[in-house]
Amino acid sequence: MSKKDYRVRNWKEYNKALVNRGNITFWFDEEVIAGWHEYKKTGKRGRPLKYNDLAIECGLTLRALFKLPFRATQGLIASLIRMLKVSLEAPDYSLLCKRQKHIKIVLPKKVVDLEEKINLVVDTTGLKVYGEGEWKVRQHGWMKHRLWRKLHLAVNPDSHEIEAFELTELGIQDCEGLPMLLEQIKKPLRTVSGDGAYDRFSCYEEAEKGSFDMLTPPQKNSRTSEERRRNKKKASPGAVQKRDGVILKVREMGRKEWKIAAGYHRRSLAETAMFRIKTILGSKLSTQKVEHQKTEIAIWCKILNKMTELGMPTSVAI
Repeated sequence: MSKKDYRVRNWKEYNKALVNRGNITFWFDEEVIAGWHEYKKTGKRGRPLKYNDLAIECGLTLRALFKLPFRATQGLIASLIRMLKVSLEAPDYSLLCKRQKHIKIVLPKKVVDLEEKINLVVDTTGLKVYGEGEWKVRQHGWMKHRLWRKLHLAVNPDSHEIEAFELTELGIQDCEGLPMLLEQIKKPLRTVSGDGAYDRFSCYEEAEKGSFDMLTPPQKNSRTSEERRRNKKKASPGAVQKRDGVILKVREMGRKEWKIAAGYHRRSLAETAMFRIKTILGSKLSTQKVEHQKTEIAIWCKILNKMTELGMPTSVAI
């Protein structure tokens, strides 16, 4: 089967959206100015908060977008305040670092009917915390002191928006991260598509609990429950039956034909989201603590969803 060619039908609108990604206009509306400083007293011991979470999130977003260190972020915020002539103060760089641990980020999403079922595509990738660059590894080999985190993403293939994310240690398997993603999604699901790493009984059990279809290609040496002597994993009968059905369909139709019939190829949109994150925001985390890294990733996902709102290409096969 020859590879299909695709053409972007909304190139004029998409080209304008790409230009608008760099069209940055800074302003502070009345709501932001009123909520910049924190005036509520908690009644607890110690000095009360001076800045609201809105001010901290604004500083962290500018830091992630322009890839700045904390001190340069403080200088950027101060220059914007001075240029716009508003009576605000810039948060200190040390305060931005400390408050990053406790701030909560809400991902912007399109307003949809909560009763309407959605599709999801999931995937994982690695993000470096510290370690040698690729050139040093190529020349001298890798060293022990290298640390990576694993990013789990759940993307809506219809809107290209990130619905959920989770940052874990490198030893956490892809199938173990799926329940963490599903806990964050309040909408009913129709299908969840993942690569062969999600071909586990635990994933089919999650599909049975959530009443959705799990689309993942079985391994080439996979066997049905009747071909195995015993069920070592002690999975639920419903999960075993669903996986057996997928294995039999793949054997009957062929792997490529099954992927086309099931619509499995939309799973590549999760890899596209990973590529967009690493291209636009980078592939290396700038903080050392796990709590700070989760906030950093949340801001990355929020920035990417904002860019998605500006416009995405509409491609059709020709």
